Amino acid sequence: MAAHPTRLLVLRHGESEWNALGKWQGQADPPLTEVGMRQAVAVAEQLGTFDAVWSSTLQRAAHTAAILAEIIGVGPVQVHPGLMEAAFGPWQGLTIHEIEEGWPGYLAEHRRPEGAEEPEQVAQRALQAFREIAAEAPGGEVLVVTHAGLLRTVRRALDAADIRFTNLGGCRMEVHADGRVVAGDAVQLVDPVAFGDTL
Repeated sequence: MAAHPTRLLVLRHGESEWNALGKWQGQADPPLTEVGMRQAVAVAEQLGTFDAVWSSTLQRAAHTAAILAEIIGVGPVQVHPGLMEAAFGPWQGLTIHEIEEGWPGYLAEHRRPEGAEEPEQVAQRALQAFREIAAEAPGGEVLVVTHAGLLRTVRRALDAADIRFTNLGGCRMEVHADGRVVAGDAVQLVDPVAFGDTL
């Protein structure tokens, strides 16, 4: 194992069709919009190089990662199921307004409906994915494309500040040789207003 931690830049995917409609996605698999593709291009032009690019298996993340990887010249994109968004059960396909109507107070309290994946499970599989990715590039720099819900859940599990991640926003993570994962600074590489950013 490398003495230096592996540094991950973990980003949320570009705008998807359901983002544009304000719908919760979970593990549903809508594609990117044209805006989402342009967001990825704008971000790729600001990135340096990485030792590898990893993505969630869901197409909105995998397509974002493919655009980034092609422009920065790193690939192929490797996918990890542990990076998938949390499963939100009956909330998938609903707007925040519809969720608030059906499950009053749940969102504010970070509660999930019956049939949704528990936050502890999400954090556990995501952290395991980060460790496995780090093991493939010990001491290196890795770009990871995943989902806002997963990122927020992991940060809460690590007692880091809870941040709302816009499309192509994210944060840095360090994976140490002993398996510790440390949440770092938030990053915002694209101006959400320029693209009419949506949830």
